[in-house]
Amino acid sequence: MRPSLRTLAGLALAGFLVLPLLPLVAWSVARGWRFPALMPDQVSAQAWTFALSSQAGVLASFATTTLIATATTLLALLVGLPAGRALGLYRFRGRGLVLLLLLAPALLPGIAVVFGLHGILLRLGLAGTMPGVILAHLIPVLPYMTLVMTAVFARFDPAFEQQARSLGATPLQTFRSVTLPAIMPGLMIACLFAFLVSWSQYLLTLAVGAGRVQTLPLLLFSFASAGRNDITAAIALLYILPGLLILAVTARRITGRGAALTERLHP
Repeated sequence: MRPSLRTLAGLALAGFLVLPLLPLVAWSVARGWRFPALMPDQVSAQAWTFALSSQAGVLASFATTTLIATATTLLALLVGLPAGRALGLYRFRGRGLVLLLLLAPALLPGIAVVFGLHGILLRLGLAGTMPGVILAHLIPVLPYMTLVMTAVFARFDPAFEQQARSLGATPLQTFRSVTLPAIMPGLMIACLFAFLVSWSQYLLTLAVGAGRVQTLPLLLFSFASAGRNDITAAIALLYILPGLLILAVTARRITGRGAALTERLHP
């Protein structure tokens, strides 16, 4: 039986994603790897032993980064979901200006945003704290969440909600049974983007956290600057792990749920 085009495309994509990771895997177990050798001279688990020990602080930074990214995603969801619904379903005066303001953090120089935000948080007493870092991460995260949800609600038909309400469903029941299944694929994509954007923040965390909030990107850059390629590679593999896990968990829902829902809504 010949493999389908979809299977071949999936294998090609998997290879495209996995191949750049192979040098990291080799570096993480290398103990002496000099040009022009194609493979490490010696193999050792010393880098992994150190990276997973309490002395390195990698696991603590991993937990801190996960907590910050999760909290940022939830806060962005609370704001971005209703904002995306309003921007996607309704046309009102000033809508273009609102969209422009949402894109402003991506258009402005990052260093200007960092120093301006740091001054505000310093006056509020939030500089060097985890809540301050979470609020800072909302600046780049919120536009992704809102714009994705705007696109999702632009294709959503509120008539289905009206039908559910006319049949006696409460607003909560309508949202749980009608709205949420319809927007779930887009919602998961928005949350995935939000989590990964927060997870990868370096400059904002460094400036606002003032070195007191140690996240994985800061630790990764620290070891990379010190020239420890083996430990850097081990931390880098841990760094990309959440993105791969989230993508693997959400891929089926993102690719399959929307089509099934469309068939039910439009037989």
